[in-house]
Amino acid sequence: MTWSRIRSALARPAAGLLLSACWLAGCGELPAARDPHATRKPAPDTDHGLPAGPRLEDPPELVSHDGVLKAAVVVERRKVRVGDRLLYATVYNGAYMPPTLRVRPGDRIDLTLTNRVAEDTNVHTHGLHVSPRAPSDDVFVSLAYNQSYHYTYQVPLNHPTGTFWYHSHADMMSAPQVAGGESGVIVVEGLQQHLPPSLRGITEHTIALKDFQVEGDSVKTHPLSIGAPTNRTVNGRRDPVIDIRPGETQLWRLANIGANIYYKLHLPGSRFRVIAQDGIPVRRAYDQDTLLLAAGARFDVLVQGGPPGTARLETLAHDTGPAGNKLPRADLATVVTGGPPVRRAALPTGIAPHEDLSHARIAARKTVVFTENKAGTEFFINGRRYDPHRTDFTAALDTVEEWTVRNDTDETHSFHIHTNDFQLMSVDGKPHDPDHAWYDTIDVPVRGTAVLRVHYADFTGRTVLHCHILNHEDMGMMAVLDIVAPRADAPGK
Repeated sequence: MTWSRIRSALARPAAGLLLSACWLAGCGELPAARDPHATRKPAPDTDHGLPAGPRLEDPPELVSHDGVLKAAVVVERRKVRVGDRLLYATVYNGAYMPPTLRVRPGDRIDLTLTNRVAEDTNVHTHGLHVSPRAPSDDVFVSLAYNQSYHYTYQVPLNHPTGTFWYHSHADMMSAPQVAGGESGVIVVEGLQQHLPPSLRGITEHTIALKDFQVEGDSVKTHPLSIGAPTNRTVNGRRDPVIDIRPGETQLWRLANIGANIYYKLHLPGSRFRVIAQDGIPVRRAYDQDTLLLAAGARFDVLVQGGPPGTARLETLAHDTGPAGNKLPRADLATVVTGGPPVRRAALPTGIAPHEDLSHARIAARKTVVFTENKAGTEFFINGRRYDPHRTDFTAALDTVEEWTVRNDTDETHSFHIHTNDFQLMSVDGKPHDPDHAWYDTIDVPVRGTAVLRVHYADFTGRTVLHCHILNHEDMGMMAVLDIVAPRADAPGK
């Protein structure tokens, strides 16, 4: 069986935000009680003369009720608060950080997208195991100005529980639209149910990472240089304060929902206990001092408060190769540890079972080769640029395939595939730990090779795979995959 078939124990959020009629109508006004740009005074028990910037505010949420999440999302160009500035941007429902969509396995998402800008657009639910056929996660849909489209996503009852996201996937326009603001978070509820009872109901924070460049009074979207100076934000704000008590355990949903750049996350004095990656609970939790998030990647982690004081959640310097970019170190948020201490909980090790494809019967083997021209203006998969009318790969439902992804360039690329997640088997010949091997987005190193296995489950239809550095996707590094019904005479049928 595949991960999409693993049932997850579920619970309603302890304190989910009620649906806002304004958000449902797409009128662009934030609910006053959950304005993510509000600056709050520090709570008395955490104010010890330490930095008192804006407190971290989780994005407003749209929460499913009675098995259905109904939402209206309007794409519009408005002057909005971005970081600590007011800039024109192309955003969802009038906010640079739009609402989080919070659902449970088995729910249906009814989402109406309306385009109020001149560029064609659409929306993709990144990482969700849902149908790639219309009216579900069909990335070939294109909405012109003033058009609306009604998406319906049926989330399987046994869907993995964790953090996902939604963003524009318009052909050859994904990078400027996501960089301009068209991205938000999706949470499939139930991850805390994999934790021991003492850790259920702990404080959780969405930490959505987006960056923006500036041109005049606007967020710059074109031309977009990956190596240009940029402004990194957490939930749309610059350097917010995250409060935690000494010994307290919190769940942080770390999500890189920007267009192109990497985040190499580090919190001095702490380690991240990873319990899910790319929305998939791991079999055994593991600790990391740093976490590298390519564009599109997510980690759900447990963090524990240390002694009273402050620390900077930072992204460390990162080099993507001779033909890539040198990304500088930057502060992201200030973590303030203070207030009455609490007993430090024992962190879990075992989280959730999942499928291991190490001994699966392999129905086919495929090779993906990333290349680019010397100028870095054209990008290729197997020597060809993306054509939505061409089918590059075909796979049969209910089979397992092994893919070799080879990066024949002098810069790092990422690999992302829609509809089904995959098990990473090895990178440059080094086997990957099967206890935490499931992803939907991975890094492929310079002149390196990654081997992965995909189990095609539940859904047929045309979809895509691509580099999730969206500049590279838009310049050609994407291919079409058609998942088809198995032949009646196929072995084992």
